[in-house]
Amino acid sequence: MVTVNLYLTRRLCPLIVGAAIARSLLAVPAHAETFSSAYTSTAEKDCRADATICKGIDGLIVLVQEDDLRRTVSIGRTARQAEKEPATSQSFGPFNYTADTIEWRRDGAGKPFATIQRWYLADNDDTDKNGRPRSAQMLVVTRLPPGAVCHVAYVDVKANPNANEVARDAADRLAKTFDCAKDKVSAVGNSGRATALGLAR
Repeated sequence: MVTVNLYLTRRLCPLIVGAAIARSLLAVPAHAETFSSAYTSTAEKDCRADATICKGIDGLIVLVQEDDLRRTVSIGRTARQAEKEPATSQSFGPFNYTADTIEWRRDGAGKPFATIQRWYLADNDDTDKNGRPRSAQMLVVTRLPPGAVCHVAYVDVKANPNANEVARDAADRLAKTFDCAKDKVSAVGNSGRATALGLAR
């Protein structure tokens, strides 16, 4: 009986090990998509003379518009296309402006699918000694074509010490599948004063 068991063990052991290896290989997820970033500027010196059309990447342009001290930023192949995107109507109640740097998130093929930009929102409930409102900072994640261009997520800079990483993760997870007509922009990470101002309507 001992001899038979040893014989069976020797015969079955490679099969068992092989099956275990096969299962472990099947359990390994497909290679995760890699993402990267590129950066462009919306500073006046880097844009056209009217300072509203700035160069992006991959043939895209950035359209920066301002009305009553409230800014909008949209993106398209042309200014006319960018003007038709939902992003041209997405500003905020408080006076606001944007930082000059735009971060472009790119997929493994190098195609941009989202941008991240820092916005400054005037907080009338937080004023300096002269009575002027201080700015609450927020990162805005915006999706890019194909499909509409619109805000996807807001990240409160003060409430999230790793705000840039939070915004990149939101862009990588949400932007491509976000439906501008149906989905609602949301705060990601820890909420704070900036995202409260940004989501208030």
